[in-house]
Amino acid sequence: MHKLRLSFILKNIREEEYTTKKGKIMYRVKTSFTTLLLAVLFTLPNLGVTMTESKDYTSKINSLLSRMTVEEKIGQLSQYSGTELTGPKGGKIDVKEEIKKGRVGSLLNVTGAEETEKLQNVAMKQSRLGIPIIFGLDVIHGYKTIFPVPLAMASSWDMDMIKQASKAAAIEASASGIQWTFTPMVDIARDPRWGRIVEGAGEDPYLGSEVAKAQVTGFQGESLANIDTILACAKHFIGYGAAIAGRDYNNVEISNRTLWEIYIPPFKAAIDAGVETVMSAFNDLNGIPMTGNKKLLTDVLRDKLGFKGFIVSDWNSIAEMIPHGYAKNRYQAGKLALDAGLDMDMVSNIYCEELPKLLKNKQITMEQIDDAVRRVLVAKAKLGLMDDPFIYCNKEREKDLILNKEHRALAREAAEKSIVLLKNEKNLLPLDKNEIKTIALIGPLANNKEDLLGPWCAKGNPKDVVTLLQGLKNTLPPKTKVIYSKGCSSVNDVKDNNFKKAIEAAKNADVIIAALGESADMSGEAHSRSNIDLPGAQLKLLKQLKKTGKPIVLVLMNGRPLTINWSVENIPAILETWFLGIEAGNAIADVIFGDYNPSGKLTVSFPRSVGQVPIFYNHRQVGRPQDGPRDKNHFVSKYLDVPNSPLFPFGYGLSYTTFEYSDITLDKKEISKDENLTASIELTNTGKIAGKETVQVYIQDLFASVTQPVKRLIAFKQVILAPGEKQKIEFTITPSMLEIYNQDMKKVVEPGQFKLYIGTNSQEVKEAEFNVK
Repeated sequence: MHKLRLSFILKNIREEEYTTKKGKIMYRVKTSFTTLLLAVLFTLPNLGVTMTESKDYTSKINSLLSRMTVEEKIGQLSQYSGTELTGPKGGKIDVKEEIKKGRVGSLLNVTGAEETEKLQNVAMKQSRLGIPIIFGLDVIHGYKTIFPVPLAMASSWDMDMIKQASKAAAIEASASGIQWTFTPMVDIARDPRWGRIVEGAGEDPYLGSEVAKAQVTGFQGESLANIDTILACAKHFIGYGAAIAGRDYNNVEISNRTLWEIYIPPFKAAIDAGVETVMSAFNDLNGIPMTGNKKLLTDVLRDKLGFKGFIVSDWNSIAEMIPHGYAKNRYQAGKLALDAGLDMDMVSNIYCEELPKLLKNKQITMEQIDDAVRRVLVAKAKLGLMDDPFIYCNKEREKDLILNKEHRALAREAAEKSIVLLKNEKNLLPLDKNEIKTIALIGPLANNKEDLLGPWCAKGNPKDVVTLLQGLKNTLPPKTKVIYSKGCSSVNDVKDNNFKKAIEAAKNADVIIAALGESADMSGEAHSRSNIDLPGAQLKLLKQLKKTGKPIVLVLMNGRPLTINWSVENIPAILETWFLGIEAGNAIADVIFGDYNPSGKLTVSFPRSVGQVPIFYNHRQVGRPQDGPRDKNHFVSKYLDVPNSPLFPFGYGLSYTTFEYSDITLDKKEISKDENLTASIELTNTGKIAGKETVQVYIQDLFASVTQPVKRLIAFKQVILAPGEKQKIEFTITPSMLEIYNQDMKKVVEPGQFKLYIGTNSQEVKEAEFNVK
């Protein structure tokens, strides 16, 4: 039945194409593929085994709790990595023996239906109470089918696609015995030096909230009882993205106002979307490590934000309260963590070792332990594990669903949508594949498989990656010659030993495609950089290529914004492609040759200099703003050596076509505090090909009881227009969009004057004013 239904859907795929007069496909609208994916993803649960949530799991859990020993209860709060555990003195102990004793509630980094079934069998058949284990893995941007890194996918601004990619990752992970992923990372990041900026959605709390909702609903679906859904985990609560100097694991100092305005909204969105788990952050916040921060983990996360699931520590972070200087020893660290409301200990083994002693000494209560255990068991019940512990252990399902062609097709679509066109002087792009005879493909990333997977690539395998060289060959006619030269042996190579061969290739070509950037291990956890220029000798190589006089297309591959001033000033065409996953080469080739019209928009500002960092669009106004040229007034807020503005602003991204925005029309000029406002513009495709535009809406409260950002994003819509097509785009501005935190930290709509901005990015906008009475 599964194969028949899939075959029927595949036969009914159709694509709508817009073409130039020459008949070249310039923009492909994949409406049929979206329909296909939704059909496949949402019918699969009905084609295999499905589970319905047990209506009486609360009573079952209470009954189970009454029969559990203290050791078994604390075991449910303990998570370990792999199949070997480290004992109190550093020695290795047998994981199966620990499971038999009921001392393991969750395992991470154990994958595969066969392996997880073996260990689940031990839990079910050899432990006293037979409580199933939750198996977890960092499925950040795909399990086996690796999608673009999260910062890239956020650049698509396509929430449905992000949801579909998360759903596909959940299908593959669940088919391989995994029931829990440690994503989405919803930390707002304003500092590109921080390596983990690659894991999130960028600098804006509204867009970050929308992405968080899409990911949570993609992973968890309508019901966790369905076989193809897994637990999501919103992380890292909270402030981790504000690490001082962009250095991972560093301290965080942010005001309560900034905490609520900027960093909490994506977590609130994830909670409202039903996220079942939250991970605490490594950092301290204003002097208190988050792992032991009761005010934030309990008073804020649970009581104010309404989170009902369970909280897991980050890797060994309970023990790390000791080097923080907050806990004297492991005994005190265990008490601080449990008192704060942290339910599950990831790998430190402190709960197993110390909670029994703390309970005996009356430093903690059985009620605290029971509450934490209950939350963990509820998650297991929701997953259907209490009814069928082996629901995720289906080797046939694993074989059918891992890295299938539907997921690869979605990965290619996601990669195409994630690419941002930064520059296109004299419309160098798209290249005409039928006219160009010879291409010089140069750069250490041009035929690189490993780095295109990006950091946190789960079970991704480099052999499954389509490189840029392969992608060009796949799309070009056989007569077109591609001369490939690395130019640099690696991205970090500071020597020019390989320049000569690369330059000769460039001289013999019609056009140069330079694939430059970072290696995957230059971003991600523990990979912060103080210098965010192109590393090694790559810029030197690019300058030598420029001297050949040949047109150059710069393809950037990286996990963060880079300082690329010289490139922007001297290279005619630049594509920001991030790390796009297994279909990277095909997607980049699709964009270079016009088979896909780029539509990505930046979700993080690109600085001109690292000295501008942190830089973000939604900053507050100051008493001495720089309103004109820097040399006209000395005593204003400015740099002496560089403009205040970013190299590329938030929301920026070009297309192969052009769009014209009309002035904004408001249905009224004055509204009450509880009244909606309708704003509209007319958007016209003034180019020769079809394209997608992300229309962005920003608001500014001009005079308020607390100074406000110069702009903040409140809405956006994506619109596809044919050449010459005009469309009226309407937005409903609701009172909640106008709310601010007043001096008492209460959300209110204050009367006064507002500016509304609508445009193609945070800087290029139309504006209109209205009053709230």
